[in-house]
Amino acid sequence: MKVTAVSPHLDDAAFSVGGTLAALADAGHEVTVVTCFTASVPGPTGFALACQLDKGLPVGVDYMALRRDEDAAALTVLGAAPLHLDLPEAPHRGYTSAPDLFAGVHDGDDVWRSVRERLADVPGDLWLAPQALGSHVDHLQVLRAVAGTGRPVLWWRDSPYVLREPGAVPGPDLPGGLTPLELPQDLGRRADACACYVTQLGFQFGGADAMRAALAGLPEVLLAGADARALLSPAS
Repeated sequence: MKVTAVSPHLDDAAFSVGGTLAALADAGHEVTVVTCFTASVPGPTGFALACQLDKGLPVGVDYMALRRDEDAAALTVLGAAPLHLDLPEAPHRGYTSAPDLFAGVHDGDDVWRSVRERLADVPGDLWLAPQALGSHVDHLQVLRAVAGTGRPVLWWRDSPYVLREPGAVPGPDLPGGLTPLELPQDLGRRADACACYVTQLGFQFGGADAMRAALAGLPEVLLAGADARALLSPAS
């Protein structure tokens, strides 16, 4: 079976569902992580540049190239293949501050259409995608792009947002009629993969050891419809 996870950023899939992806790969499934917002933008300014500087990286570094390399290393740990879509992150689409990233999608920001168009040519029998817990605009855009396509999807809880706000509600485009599902998962491999995202660990968790401690007690509970459950039944 071809398993395709759709990740907004270069770390979301590993942080949120890396243990499940590792277990699926170990079970013999072909696992691909498609990351949507990975484009390098030369000469970033304003908030986009600040997102690089606050990670301790100097102006001249290609921040997204570093992150793509981290992602490739992390997915090797999980046994998954990376596919990077060349779309810009929200700070390169007119979002001007950290609060702005969580204040709703800007009028005219229809990047979800580009995400859905790019995904149309990506193979996959079973898909995984974010619930958009935390309401980051890029996560909301990916949720909207994947929802309503008719694909069997497992919807993951967005980490680290679920750690910060356990009661966070999903994005408005999450389909109805879903029930919780907990698959086999290798949480040790998840932590090892997450450790590859060196540029993000201090900002998101306070360091590698803090990341491992924070994720240690976080099982990966997904939401699934009947179509996804049927694919994963022993008879399938």
